[in-house]
Amino acid sequence: MNEADGDKGADGDKGDGGNEDVLVDRPRPEVALVTLNRPDRLNALTSEMLAHLYDALEGLGRDSTCRVIVVTGAGRGFCAGDDLRDYHPPEWVPTDVGPMHSNMYQQKYVAELVPRMRALPQPVIAAVNGPAAGAGYALALGADLRVAAASAVFVDAFVKIGASGAEMGLSWLLQRIVGATRAAELVLTGRRVDGDEAARIGLVLDTVPDGEVIDAALALAQQIIVNTPLGTWMGKATLWSNLEIPSLEAAIDLEARTQILTLGTDDAREQLDAYREGRQARYTNH
Repeated sequence: MNEADGDKGADGDKGDGGNEDVLVDRPRPEVALVTLNRPDRLNALTSEMLAHLYDALEGLGRDSTCRVIVVTGAGRGFCAGDDLRDYHPPEWVPTDVGPMHSNMYQQKYVAELVPRMRALPQPVIAAVNGPAAGAGYALALGADLRVAAASAVFVDAFVKIGASGAEMGLSWLLQRIVGATRAAELVLTGRRVDGDEAARIGLVLDTVPDGEVIDAALALAQQIIVNTPLGTWMGKATLWSNLEIPSLEAAIDLEARTQILTLGTDDAREQLDAYREGRQARYTNH
């Protein structure tokens, strides 16, 4: 089975379309699988491909039938970063500006990837099936959860091309995921982290044998969707917000308001009734 194909599942749809270089499928009810699809280039990003990825994520973010998004790569790679051999400015970049202005437009456009993932109401799981380098590394870090195949490799490739090793939020995210000292070592050396080490240092939740990473991500998604849609959304939002909040008291205040908001829904009452009655909950997004 191709790593990116995953297990469509007996109840899953064949797909929601997308574009040729970014595929959107529904392998299981309420779960979307977004596959970067340039396997001959290890799914390195072009400006067109990035635009298609933004479109796919935006569309899924507005889809109330989608509860969890899994992102993976076709073939043997997750994402090798920006395609330096086949990258050109998006068509909308002004042509009457100098190179610094043009590069800044492009840099900010690429760097929007992680904030856009963070703003989605659905949890995002990165199923890292192979090399994740540069922008691909940042894409994996920007997901809410990560699982990796044994052959996955994480590389801060920015520093290997003469740039700073800190881009697209990587320096902010990595320190919060693996700690400041380990993050400094990885950013400054640019060394490779394999799947086993990634699990050991907390970079990923788990590492599984090659060929099983999609199934592992789908199993994780299934554990999430048994909970209410709004509770899941607010849980994700609160986790991200409290990474930046200035005090414990402020964090508790945010949590308190979120709890009252989520417990006032019909879905919260349905979840409790289903638990008491020993059945599966049926949510209505109310």
